[in-house]
Amino acid sequence: MRERLAHAGDGSSSPTDSLVRGHRGGVISMHRALTHFRLGPLNVVTSISLFFFFSCIWVVLLPGLCRFWNHCLALSLRFLPLRGTLEVAVHEFNAYRLEIPYLRIYSVLPSLWTWSLTCGITLLLFTATYFLPRRMAPLVYLSRGILLVQATALFYFALWPLHFPHSPDSYIEALISSGIGLITVIPLLFGLTYYIFDFGLWKKALLTALTMAHLTVFLPFQVVLQALVLQNTVLFMPVLYIIFGMPVDVLLIIAWYSWGMTWSFRAPSDATH
Repeated sequence: MRERLAHAGDGSSSPTDSLVRGHRGGVISMHRALTHFRLGPLNVVTSISLFFFFSCIWVVLLPGLCRFWNHCLALSLRFLPLRGTLEVAVHEFNAYRLEIPYLRIYSVLPSLWTWSLTCGITLLLFTATYFLPRRMAPLVYLSRGILLVQATALFYFALWPLHFPHSPDSYIEALISSGIGLITVIPLLFGLTYYIFDFGLWKKALLTALTMAHLTVFLPFQVVLQALVLQNTVLFMPVLYIIFGMPVDVLLIIAWYSWGMTWSFRAPSDATH
């Protein structure tokens, strides 16, 4: 009994207290992934309000953004070595009209020299992945995945080059349309996965605006870069579509979301229940 009183008197930590303190005495806070959130009425109202606000703003600004993308593509045709023409796909929904620009590029099948050079580089790079250190395993598997996609394209164009059903202009038009669709659903995605947390109204609005603005500016650069590759040969269209198309846009959204999740929650005194 005296020993217990002595321990209590000298301020030593209890077994329970030692579970939340590190070896240097600092408090170990619970990881964000293990915390439980309370979906209060304020968060629900905020989520619905932000969803409708950004969706309405996007619908209003989209025709003007299409003209902005048209201007960007026109500048790329003027100052970059692009061989193609600028076309516009018109979509009308009652009184709502969208003029989505895209680049019309002629389809060029891979020549024997292009196919052989690409095949040699693909085999060389795939072999080089076996000489990378083990600590670079994520990069190794990512590189092999990309190279395997290109290998399937090489196999296809070696056997059925004339049966390839896609053209560069239709692919670029689909790339722009899918990019617009993805930006459109960002408020819904964040409404279901980010707004439910108690970050505060301004942080939620800021993250949504930054994500949508980034993808809006990124889209014409992505289109122009892929057009520069596809104007030479359609041999790289599969790897551009599967690896560097929609997956890149999704990864950008995940990156912004991950950064937003590192922000601190509102202080308990600021939260309204």
